[in-house]
Amino acid sequence: MPVPTNAPAPDRVAPAGPPADPRVPAPKRAVAWFLIAVMAAGSIFLWLGIPVLWLWIGSMLQKTSDPKLGPYILILVGIIGSMIVTAKALARLNLVYERMTGRSSQVRVRMPWHRSMRGERDSGRPRTVLDIVMVISVSAAAAAFGFWFFFLAGSPF
Repeated sequence: MPVPTNAPAPDRVAPAGPPADPRVPAPKRAVAWFLIAVMAAGSIFLWLGIPVLWLWIGSMLQKTSDPKLGPYILILVGIIGSMIVTAKALARLNLVYERMTGRSSQVRVRMPWHRSMRGERDSGRPRTVLDIVMVISVSAAAAAFGFWFFFLAGSPF
């Protein structure tokens, strides 16, 4: 049976972005790119926005310089709960993206630290658009923390 010309080769996986097929309507492609942008913003909010928001809430509850346990527990539970809810929402957005584009958004990306020294074996777990967005957002969060720590935080002494 012949393989359709618009299908990816059997040994390759389709690219992660929205379909570039000219038969796919432009509004559908625009919505797919919008979903990727929302996943990127949500993942950055997951690593940067949620902790800062809950630290701010905890600081507003603490009226004196005497430490009390209540705000610390609230911050801990709030951060964990908010991250779980946001991660589930991001996973749901990834499913919407997959359904809307009509294909699996799985991308095979071999990270350098996952490469075997004995050969190029496949890891068996395909990567999704959300996986790549999350790796990029964690890297951005680490870079932002490093910038803050070394250039903005100042010396405690």
